[in-house]
Amino acid sequence: MAFVLFLMRKLFGCTLLITLIAATAGYWFWAQQREVGHYLSDLRIELTLNDGVNHDRGNLLGIEPDLSPRDYQSLDLVRLKLAAYLDKARDAGLLNDKTIVVLPEHIGTWLVFRGEKNELYQAANLAQAMDWLVRSNPLAFASAWLRAEGDSRANDAHLRMKARSMARDYQTLFGGLAKEYGVTLVAGSIALPEPRIENGKLLPGSGPLYNSSIVFGRDGMPLGTPQRQLLPTYEEQSYIQPSPEHQLNVIDTPAGRLGILVGSDSWYPENYRTLNEQGAQLIAVPAFMIGKNTWDQPWGGFKSVTSPSEISLKPGEVSEGEAWHRLTLISSVPSSTAEAGITVFSRGKFWDKHSVGWGFVSRNGQTSPDQPGSGARLLNLWL
Repeated sequence: MAFVLFLMRKLFGCTLLITLIAATAGYWFWAQQREVGHYLSDLRIELTLNDGVNHDRGNLLGIEPDLSPRDYQSLDLVRLKLAAYLDKARDAGLLNDKTIVVLPEHIGTWLVFRGEKNELYQAANLAQAMDWLVRSNPLAFASAWLRAEGDSRANDAHLRMKARSMARDYQTLFGGLAKEYGVTLVAGSIALPEPRIENGKLLPGSGPLYNSSIVFGRDGMPLGTPQRQLLPTYEEQSYIQPSPEHQLNVIDTPAGRLGILVGSDSWYPENYRTLNEQGAQLIAVPAFMIGKNTWDQPWGGFKSVTSPSEISLKPGEVSEGEAWHRLTLISSVPSSTAEAGITVFSRGKFWDKHSVGWGFVSRNGQTSPDQPGSGARLLNLWL
C-alpha cells in the first residue's frame, strides 16, 4: 500500500511539473506573438502658419503630428506618417538645405509601445495598456523593476526595459528622415537612462532616466550631445531625473547656432541667459501637454521649482496657453538675444490621454500663434 501511495505521489508530481512547464511554454509563446494589425493612418496635414519670406537664410519648420498608439505598432507605420508630413512640406517649398525641422516633446518616448501585442493597442485606457505591456514582457519588466530608480519604479521599469530598442529605433527613424529629406531635425525628446552619443550612435546607460532631445544633421548623424530637460514637472520627477546642473548645448547648423529648451525649461529666464552666452541665434522648444481642454484652463504655476523671482505671473492669472506665450522669452531682448524660435506641441490621443497645445513662432520679441483647430499642422518661420 505504501508503495502504491509513493507511486501516486510521484505520478502527481510529474503531472504537475509537466503541466507547469507546458503552461510556462504556452505563456512564453503567447508573449512572443507580435502581429501588426491592419491600420489606415490619416496622413493629412495642413500648413496653418507661414511667417515671413524666403531670403535663402533657411527656416524653422515645426511639425505638430496627429499621433495615436496604432502609429507606433511598427517603425514603418510611424515613419510613413512623418514622411507624409515632410512630403507635404517639400511640395509647399518649405524644405531646403538650411531647414531646421522641429518635432514635439516625447515623440520618441512613445516608441516604448513599438512592436507590442494587439491587445495593448486596443486597451480602453493608458493604465490597461501599461498592464498589457508588462504581461507581454514579464521577465524584462521584472529585471528592469529591480534596477529602477525614483518613486515610481513601475513607470521607470516600463521605459528602462525597452531602452536599447527605443534608442535604436529613435536613431533609425529620425536620423533616417533627416538624411532622406536633407534637413537638420530636432527629434522632439525621448526618455532614456543616461543617454549618450558614442561613435555616432545613441546609447542608453544604466543610471536614472532623463528626458532628452537629440538633433540629427543632414547626413543623418547626431549633432552634439543629448540635451536633457533640466526641470521636469513634479509629476514626471517620480521617474524622470531633474538635471539642473546639466549644460545647455548650442549646436552649429546651416541656418545658425541652435539651442534646445525641452518643454517648460523655456519658462526660466536663466536658461535664456545661458544660451545668450553661447551665442544662440535660434531656439527650438519641443513641448507636450496632456488634457483635452488644458490649454484654456487656468495656469497652474511653475510645476518643477518655485517661481523665479523675476517672474510676476501668478497661478490662475492667465490660461495655460497665455502662460506659454508670456513665459517663452525667445528673441525678447534683453532676456533672449536669439533672432527667432519655435515652440511645437504634440496632437492626437493615446488611449484616454489627449495631447493638446497650439504651437507658435517667435521673432523680435513677438509671437505668432497657430490658430485653434484639429488635425496635424505645419508651422513655418522664414529666417
